[in-house]
Amino acid sequence: MNVLGIWDGHDSGAALLQGGRLSFAANEERFTRRKLEIRFPARSIEACLNDAGLIPEQIAMVAVSTFDPAKTIGRWWPGSKERYYAIRRRQATPGPLSTLTRSLKYRVTEWRSRPVLAAMSRRALHAPLVELGLAKAALTFVDHHEAHAAAAAWAADFAPCAVLTIDGVGDGLSSTISTFRDGTLTRVAESPARCSLGVFFEHVTNLLNMRELEDEGKVMALADYAAPIADQDNPLLSWIRVRDGVIETARPTRGLRGAMARIQWHYPNEQFAFLAQRVVEQTSVALARDAVRLTGLRRIALAGGVASNIRAARRIRVIPEVEDVYVFPHMGDGGLALGAAIAAAAAAGEQVDVDLSRLDLGPSYAASAIASAIREAGLRADPVDGMVSRVADALTEGRIVMWFQGRMEYGPRALGHRSVLARPDRPDLRDRLNLVLKRRVWYQPFCPSMLESEAERLLADWDGGSNTCMTMAYEVAPCFRNRLAGVISVNGSCRPQIVADDEPGEFAEVLREARARWGVGAVLNTSFNIHGEPMVCSPPEAIDVFRRSGADALAMGPFLIERP
Repeated sequence: MNVLGIWDGHDSGAALLQGGRLSFAANEERFTRRKLEIRFPARSIEACLNDAGLIPEQIAMVAVSTFDPAKTIGRWWPGSKERYYAIRRRQATPGPLSTLTRSLKYRVTEWRSRPVLAAMSRRALHAPLVELGLAKAALTFVDHHEAHAAAAAWAADFAPCAVLTIDGVGDGLSSTISTFRDGTLTRVAESPARCSLGVFFEHVTNLLNMRELEDEGKVMALADYAAPIADQDNPLLSWIRVRDGVIETARPTRGLRGAMARIQWHYPNEQFAFLAQRVVEQTSVALARDAVRLTGLRRIALAGGVASNIRAARRIRVIPEVEDVYVFPHMGDGGLALGAAIAAAAAAGEQVDVDLSRLDLGPSYAASAIASAIREAGLRADPVDGMVSRVADALTEGRIVMWFQGRMEYGPRALGHRSVLARPDRPDLRDRLNLVLKRRVWYQPFCPSMLESEAERLLADWDGGSNTCMTMAYEVAPCFRNRLAGVISVNGSCRPQIVADDEPGEFAEVLREARARWGVGAVLNTSFNIHGEPMVCSPPEAIDVFRRSGADALAMGPFLIERP
């Protein structure tokens, strides 16, 4: 059975299961070029069908995530979410009623879903599905947190396990704990949307003049630069607690923003970020401990937007109650389409087998298409022999190389297909990337990609786990911190991609060349984009970013374009 998963909210996208196996997944931003797109994912759906060689009539089921009041209103009145998108991304100025509008938005998102809302969402989705030829497919709705949980549970591949979702809001909830046994998810605890750890951190992000739902990672990075504050002196910690797997807050989190602003007044930004980051870590650990106690299972699969906080994920990983933790690599709402497809397919009796050991699940481009894009851009490049050696030479010399090879990655991280590469031991290259090429804040660290055998010696707490896709923080051994100076945080940790030593393909070969050239099988690897824009998808986009960024070289397919 061909099952198409759809998410049409924040970071919309689509995923295709064929016979229970994942064949394609992508997010709409890569095609529309609007970061964290909110519109109906028509382009992603078309890409799924084209890649699989299917016509719309061959799709048996369309699974859509979330049918709460806020999402249903957005489907009927797209202008409402478009206005919020423009303000959140600083493309429009808030109006005189912005405070009231914000409060109303959070109130509506707290309401639970009802069957009548599913009927209304079904009616609203009818027109775009008909336009794409999907009118005959069975349409089913999947609860927001069930979609998050399904994605993490099936991808983790270590059932039975506990499944923990920690998010902003969705279908009236902010967090859930479930068991996953024999292909069945059973929920054992849930936290209401009015008590949301995700919304708490959204407020923090906004108060620091950053974009909520987008810049939370900057808040986490900024917190590393604060002088530590003892828990007993942290005024935010008493506001949120966990009891029997349920988050409880002193007041609804939508009403905390004013009180948080009054506390922020007394602290520098990095100190305020530290206070809030500590709340996220402590609450996440408390939820994980309760998940183990309530389920009797010591392995945890983790998803939801808060799961992108690698510091909190590491804290969960190292507590003695937890045997292993897996973070779904597209943990935020961008992964809901895949989760919806998994949940719906499993409910329909499909044998679901999701392999996410590789995330190159998006479009690829033939050498002829790449050559055509190069010609149309007015450039000249011939295919080169020994591409890996040429790139390794450039990296050794301290040059920055944009790397475009194979199928596009699924999720928010560059994993060796749409990447920007540099040596990992050069802080000057890190600073050049941050301030000139990527154009982002200086304190946000880059990540390394490294061979698995290197992880065993470079990372002090490497446990050989399944978090190989930049979803987990690890501590770099002190004796190797100078060798990874360009890819570690000020606290000595990093967020690595781990590549098997015998992994086929040119990217793994670059890492093997790196070990031969500078003694460490690792490179700095960041996403192929300008900060604030989506990762590149097609060859013309790669050429455009290469020209605007000032990188030294572009390795795209068999072609190497070098800047004089």
